[in-house]
Amino acid sequence: MARLDEDGGDDTGPERTCVVTRVSGPPETLIRFVRGPDNAVVPDIRRKLPGRGVWVAASARTVAEAMRKGAFTRGFKGPAIAPAGLVADLDQLLERDALQSLSIANKAGLVITGFSKVEAGIGSGGYPVILHATDAAADGRRKLGQSLARAGRESGSQVILFDSAQLGLALGRPHVIHAALAQGAAAEAFLRRSRKLASFRGVASAEAAGG
Repeated sequence: MARLDEDGGDDTGPERTCVVTRVSGPPETLIRFVRGPDNAVVPDIRRKLPGRGVWVAASARTVAEAMRKGAFTRGFKGPAIAPAGLVADLDQLLERDALQSLSIANKAGLVITGFSKVEAGIGSGGYPVILHATDAAADGRRKLGQSLARAGRESGSQVILFDSAQLGLALGRPHVIHAALAQGAAAEAFLRRSRKLASFRGVASAEAAGG
């Protein structure tokens, strides 16, 4: 059975409408919320929870505005209680979702780590997604950026959202400074989730997800 969105329409169509900005876009660019039995607003980042959905642009600022202006109550057409920590909780959910996706890609054998291996992977052309830890030295990022340029891959996607400890935990290593993902569905899934996290945090794409 099709779900209903905030306008009472089909919640399975190609686009959704932000309840705050009224701008429509693909589901990947918005976050879906449902209302729990206690009328609490619950984020549904995987878009799988049952019930009426209200959509908000994937931006911390827009979610905060939805809370401030009572947009959830209007969208659900009834009482809707947004927890005070909703924005911070969402950031953690999106971050954890992206890192879990990276872990899945690693288990599929699609990830290499270490400066030398990443540099070689760039040269081979088989690793379209490059990761740098947020605490990576600027010199290392610059040199790998030069490797991308020499390989004619200025548009290669670079993700700079997680510190070395977070990357290490996701990849089963103490600390990871540089890594790369091979082409595949798992890599694409990680990149989509990273882009949503970057959008939510208001990070410029050149510094986070997408060259």
